[in-house]
Amino acid sequence: MSNVTLNVEGMSCGHCVSAVEKAVSGVGAAAKVDLSAKTVAVEYDENKVSLNVIKEAIEDQGYDVV
Repeated sequence: MSNVTLNVEGMSCGHCVSAVEKAVSGVGAAAKVDLSAKTVAVEYDENKVSLNVIKEAIEDQGYDVV
């Protein structure tokens, strides 16, 4: 398993947290959002999903991975 913390811009409320966590879980990874720090801690199996796919899933929800 790999762990990475992504900086994500545009999150501001509980709905944002839910949307990001659901998007990441939808591609087979786990996410924990820290709204105040604007970060998303992601745990994923690099043999099942790539980091680029995870980033795209977050960006598809309207947020910017920086």
